[in-house]
Amino acid sequence: MFSRTPEPFVVGVIDSGIHSDHPHIGKTISGVGFSRDGTRRDDCMDRLGHGTAVGAAIQDLMPEVQLCALKVFEQDYSTSVEALVAAIGWASSHAIPLVNLSLGTKDPSSAGMLTDAIARAHDAGTVIVAAGSSQGVDWLPGTLCLDGVVRVEVDWSCARGSHTVSVLPGWSVFRTCGYPRSIPGVDRERNLKGLSFAVANITGLAARVMVETGVRDYAPLVEELRRRAS
Repeated sequence: MFSRTPEPFVVGVIDSGIHSDHPHIGKTISGVGFSRDGTRRDDCMDRLGHGTAVGAAIQDLMPEVQLCALKVFEQDYSTSVEALVAAIGWASSHAIPLVNLSLGTKDPSSAGMLTDAIARAHDAGTVIVAAGSSQGVDWLPGTLCLDGVVRVEVDWSCARGSHTVSVLPGWSVFRTCGYPRSIPGVDRERNLKGLSFAVANITGLAARVMVETGVRDYAPLVEELRRRAS
């Protein structure tokens, strides 16, 4: 479908799809959807708006990237671990170097399936930017401390385009604000906001690092994100 070369640089967005004609969305490539049982389907149109807003936040920080919608939400914001595993697997098998996962599960019984999926993605060279802890909830796979996962949490004191980092033994937690791309005339407190958009903002910054430096592997990407932290 496409090769893992510096151009074009593709970011997968596991979410509600992407409305490619939205004025805040730049270049996209053909995406795919997944049913709750993990079955692939052709529909990747966003009918909820969340995935489009996430994609817009990523491209606002790194306009050169192309987005690939990996749709796991349909009528509401519920999905299954089977759909997440299928989306991660599809991204890694199609050599997508960076994937935004603004969602997750708090069900510990899903840890094994997600760990295996992340391990396969890591072996294939795909980096997952995922939600960590928020308001006392540990979201998986972001909090599983796995190679191949960039863990993100919210720091409302950060400006968009900047980030902080906590370096723990063998692990890093990146934090930034949870605000998306602004909408003219709309107060940002009335817009969508939260951990989902902190993840998208770090994905945009990670994409910038990967495009600017040519880094594709997880460990040097994390190291460069640490270096660029405020």
